[in-house]
Amino acid sequence: AAILARETARLKGMELCVDGLVRARPTPSLGGLGAAARSRALDGAIRISEKHREKIAGAHILLVDDVLTSGATSNQCVAVLKQAGAAQVVIACFARVLDEALEATRS
Repeated sequence: AAILARETARLKGMELCVDGLVRARPTPSLGGLGAAARSRALDGAIRISEKHREKIAGAHILLVDDVLTSGATSNQCVAVLKQAGAAQVVIACFARVLDEALEATRS
């Protein structure tokens, strides 16, 4: 995702901040978990980097994700950014795992 974010920022003339969000604690592997379990695993696991906190308030943020599976990680990131005062958060996702593919991995 960092490489995609770097190129997106360059092409759009936007400021790049790849370390604005950090893991507050380790999380288990999310592979094979359903949406609710992924959400529980990520609850409180992502926070704003203190060195970038001031940039977040009032900012319009483009959050770049390489692969969107259940949306749990993106949802947690958006919630944390909004709590920190971001005016707007838009997600750019470059690949989406289809529900059918998820079901096949859980069978």
